[in-house]
Amino acid sequence: MPLTAEDVDRFEVARPRLGAIAYRLLGSASDAEDAVQETYLRWHAADPERIEVPEAWLTKVLTRLCLNQLTSARARRETYVGQWLPEPLLEGDPMLGPAETAEQRESVSYAVLTLMERLSPNERAVYVLREAFGHAHREIADVLDIGEAASQQIYHRAKRHLAQGKARTEVDAGAARRIAEEFLAAATSGRYDGLLRLLTDDAVAIGDGGGKVPARAKAFEGALAVAKFMWGLFRPAKAKRDLVGGSPGVYATTANGEPAVVAVVDGRVVGVVCLELTPEGIAGFRSQVNPDKLRRATERWASDERGEPLFHAF
Repeated sequence: MPLTAEDVDRFEVARPRLGAIAYRLLGSASDAEDAVQETYLRWHAADPERIEVPEAWLTKVLTRLCLNQLTSARARRETYVGQWLPEPLLEGDPMLGPAETAEQRESVSYAVLTLMERLSPNERAVYVLREAFGHAHREIADVLDIGEAASQQIYHRAKRHLAQGKARTEVDAGAARRIAEEFLAAATSGRYDGLLRLLTDDAVAIGDGGGKVPARAKAFEGALAVAKFMWGLFRPAKAKRDLVGGSPGVYATTANGEPAVVAVVDGRVVGVVCLELTPEGIAGFRSQVNPDKLRRATERWASDERGEPLFHAF
């Protein structure tokens, strides 16, 4: 039975929310888009007139599709080259979803998305639906075909796992950009002392090149090791320019609600570094340079006027 214009509109109204759920569950914008499209195909094949609560039906279908993807993704990541990191979303991307509460903002932060890789698929689903989208446990239980008490237990278990991470410091977009600018100024000064003052003693830096761009599989650990790495990262070198196709313009912005540094060559995003901010200082740097995970960032970058870069690297 063909969908009516009203049925199509109903799905399109739900699409941004479905995309935001899928991104949090999968950590990949491209996979999230695929899951949303498959949900639309299921909606098209169903009889909407027989569906009492379309939003709940769509949420259940999407979540089940994402759970299946998570199961297969775990097997794929066992053979992934180097460190796997989520796909970053730049400031203003609609897939970031709701950001009215601290819980909603935290659930899409790059640091928490990385930590969520520790969770089982069910733990991740319960956490996302409860923490970021405010679903009652009875609703989550229906989505996952489990008992309400089980949903509550899974939620508390997921919260315990994620609590092992560092306490985050929330800042607004303007402050986040200033922090990123301060970091860049220190990292390019040629002196370690200014950069070391910004870092926690146990700071770490990790990168994801996906086997397509060189990225160290093992994290740099400790403030001095991270400071040396960051200083070397922005040091000019012909090999670096050849690798990315030019001298990148470097910008301070936000990604996933956190301070971020973006490197751009001829309108193409070639790297995003997300800074993990804690009350003690910058505790983590997560660098995404895998070109497969920067396509949406490039599309987003082209959609807004960004002005001149702070400087050109390499």
